[in-house]
Amino acid sequence: MPINETLIRLVLAALLGAGVGWERQRADKPIGIRTLALVSMGAALFTLIGILFTDEIHGPSRMAANVITGLGFLGAGVIFSTGSEPRGLTTAALIWFTGAVGIAVGAGFWELGLAGAVLAVLFLRLRT
Repeated sequence: MPINETLIRLVLAALLGAGVGWERQRADKPIGIRTLALVSMGAALFTLIGILFTDEIHGPSRMAANVITGLGFLGAGVIFSTGSEPRGLTTAALIWFTGAVGIAVGAGFWELGLAGAVLAVLFLRLRT
């Protein structure tokens, strides 16, 4: 894979994560542009490493599976309870979801990553 293609994937993953983060920052939530850009870009980078460092068909999927697991633990760390009501569920879901966007872009499925990021922003704009 040419180096310019890997850089494009990395930058696109960061931009899509930043777009989702912008919506959260605009809504004055604790997670924002920098965090979600780094989550998405990091997931894309790990996916690209899995692709570049192995000829094996399952190498990239193993890398992605470990990224998903790690982000799940990271997201679990932001959930806490106040009384009987849990807080931070949307933040946790966004950490996990933005990682999935990064994995999609890193694997070359940029259309899927873009669609996911756009849908995430649309759902975040819904008020209950």
